[in-house]
Amino acid sequence: MTVEQTSTGTALVGAELERTCTQFLYREAELLDESDYSGWFGTCLSEDLEYLIPIRTTRERSAGISEFSREAFHMKDTYASMRLRVDRLLTEHAWAEDPPSRTRRLVTNVRVRELAPDEVEVKSYLMLHRSQWDTADYDLLVAERQDVLRSEAGEWRLRRREVLLNHTVLGTANLGVFL
Repeated sequence: MTVEQTSTGTALVGAELERTCTQFLYREAELLDESDYSGWFGTCLSEDLEYLIPIRTTRERSAGISEFSREAFHMKDTYASMRLRVDRLLTEHAWAEDPPSRTRRLVTNVRVRELAPDEVEVKSYLMLHRSQWDTADYDLLVAERQDVLRSEAGEWRLRRREVLLNHTVLGTANLGVFL
């Protein structure tokens, strides 16, 4: 694989690797927007998955510490707990998703950095539009996602995702959808 350095020392990956990672993110968004949770779980997630959405707090600039908690999370899941979430969404007991949300995920600003021959870090921006019922109300969530993708049997799988929400207060009643 050809990796070039920029003037800032950041490693650039080849266009083909960047394209395949971007296509993975687009396909994942499509599966989730189509409510194909079984397909998403079965084709996108690695068995050693870490899925984190830390709580964001407002801090003074001079504090010099991250706005994102390392102890409190909106979601802190593993492959096993994500399996439970997906299984529940497929039953009549997923009350937060009855009726199901209508979602559209916009994935943009994809940046790829090689970590190992079979593992990459992929940063992207996400905007999620979500509506339910027959109202004009909707939720709009914006975040940066910091993912680690691993090639398993020739296919990319999500090994780790940290979702850094722009919001300190969520304007949604629940997080019954995946980011």
